[in-house]
Amino acid sequence: MEKKVDIIKDVDGKNIVVINDLRFKGRRNVDWNIVEACLKEYIGECAEITETSDVVYIGADFPDEFTHSKDTKALRGANMYAKANSSSIIKEMIEIASNKTFAENYAQKHSTDAKFGWYRYDTRFAIPVYDDNMELVRYNVFMARILVRHAQDGNLYLYDVLRTKKETSKPLEQ
Repeated sequence: MEKKVDIIKDVDGKNIVVINDLRFKGRRNVDWNIVEACLKEYIGECAEITETSDVVYIGADFPDEFTHSKDTKALRGANMYAKANSSSIIKEMIEIASNKTFAENYAQKHSTDAKFGWYRYDTRFAIPVYDDNMELVRYNVFMARILVRHAQDGNLYLYDVLRTKKETSKPLEQ
């Protein structure tokens, strides 16, 4: 299936991944098990962050963490809907990631899988908003933090997408 995704720059020159075709519609409930099944398609793939040339692999633990983390369970409304739809653009979100920060690993349970710490990157994406007649009205822009673990094997692995939140700036017009 061909993805309908564009990467554009906003007026400030920052990248945004634009989803043109929604996989999950409606805001009331998201079946996170379906989202998890969709994310399993990415296992074993990798993407390069353009800004830093970091190669990020997608491991087997990512789909479960993305769909069942504390961060995901706390999401409601448009932010929950946006995170579910971002599952179709994971590689593009990695590619445009920026603003790399580092944190040591302090949790014993991650002593192997994040032996060399954690990296966080900012990313942005936009999803379409339709009126009652299913006409495109605008795009809402969301920001999120990509959490990447630096494993014992020296590779970077995508762990979760955190803090998915609608930007309060002006939405992208059609």
